[in-house]
Amino acid sequence: MIKNDLFLRALKGETVERPPVWMMRQAGRYLPEFQEIKAKYDFFTRCQTPELASEITVQPIRRYGMDAAILFSDILVIPQAMNIDVEMKPGVGPWLPDPIRSMKQLDQVIVPDIHDTLGYVMDAIKMTKEKLNDEIPLIGFAGSPWTILCYCVQGQGSKNFDIAKEFCFTQPEAAHALLQKITDTTILYLKEKVKAGVNAVQVFDSWGGMLSPVDYQEFSWNYIQQIIDALKDEIPVIAFGKGCWFALGDMAKSGASALGVDWTCSPRNARYLSGGNITLQGNFDPTRLFSPPAEIKRMVTEMIDAFGKDKYIVNLGHGILPNIPLENAGAFIEAVKEYKAER
Repeated sequence: MIKNDLFLRALKGETVERPPVWMMRQAGRYLPEFQEIKAKYDFFTRCQTPELASEITVQPIRRYGMDAAILFSDILVIPQAMNIDVEMKPGVGPWLPDPIRSMKQLDQVIVPDIHDTLGYVMDAIKMTKEKLNDEIPLIGFAGSPWTILCYCVQGQGSKNFDIAKEFCFTQPEAAHALLQKITDTTILYLKEKVKAGVNAVQVFDSWGGMLSPVDYQEFSWNYIQQIIDALKDEIPVIAFGKGCWFALGDMAKSGASALGVDWTCSPRNARYLSGGNITLQGNFDPTRLFSPPAEIKRMVTEMIDAFGKDKYIVNLGHGILPNIPLENAGAFIEAVKEYKAER
C-alpha cells in the first residue's frame, strides 16, 4: 500500500484534506543535482540507463516531497522503438534525420516488441519503485499519437508544425496509418509500464492545440480515446491536451480519471466545460514561478480555492522551465501542503 495516497484518492474523486501536488517535468533540468548528471551523460543515455533514470526521478522528491513522482523518460523513446531515428541535438532539441513524409516510408515503421526495445524503461520503473519504497505513487507517461506524429513528420520542434499538418491534410491515409502504429505501440508500452509497477499514467498531447476542434477529433482525440479504452480498467489515466480546452467536454466522457488543464483556461471554465464531475489537474502558468515566493503562494492558494480542494490535483499548466529559482519551485509545493480550505 502507498503510504501517501493523496494523489490516487484525488484521481478517484474522494474527499481529501488538501489536494495533492506534483509538477510536470519535475524530474529534471531546473535542479542542480540533475545538471551534475547531465554534465556526464547525454540525453538518451540518461533515459536508457535505469540507474540514471531512477535517480533523476527521485531527486525532486528528496528535495521537495511532492505527492507523486513521474518517471524520467521522454515521449520520443516510442518512435525510436518503432525504427525511427531520433537524436537530441544541443540547442535544437529533438532532431529526426529522416522524417516520415510518404506512405512508402511507413513500411520501415514497426510496432515493436516492447521488451526488446523499451525494456530499459521497465527496469527504471522497478528501480524507482524500490527507491520510493511505497512512500508515494509513481506516474508513467507517453506522448499522444498526434504529438509523436508531429515530431516524426516535421523532423524537429516547431512553432506551428505546418509540415506535419500538411502531411495529415494531403496524405490522410498515410497519416492515419502512422497514427495507428503509434497508438498500438503506445498501448503496449503503457500496459508494460503498469505491469512494471506504475500507479497511474498520463498521456501528454502537447501539440493538440495546433489543430482545429474538428481536426483534433480526427487526428488526435480518436487515438487518445483508444489508449484510454485499453488502459482505464487497469489503471487511472490522466489526459492532458495543451491548448485543448475546446475538447474538455469529450475528454470528460472518455473514461479518463483526470484531465490536465493549461493556464489559458480558468478554473471556472475548466469545471464548466468538463461538466463539473471529473478530477482536474493544473493549471499554474510555469512562467509565473518567476514571481516572488510570497506571490506564488498567494496565487496557488487562490487557484486551489477556484478549482476546489476535491477532485483536483495541483500542477503547472505545462512543464517547469529550466531556469526557475529553486526556492520558487519550493514555494509552489509548500503553498499546497500548507493549504487550508476556508471553513
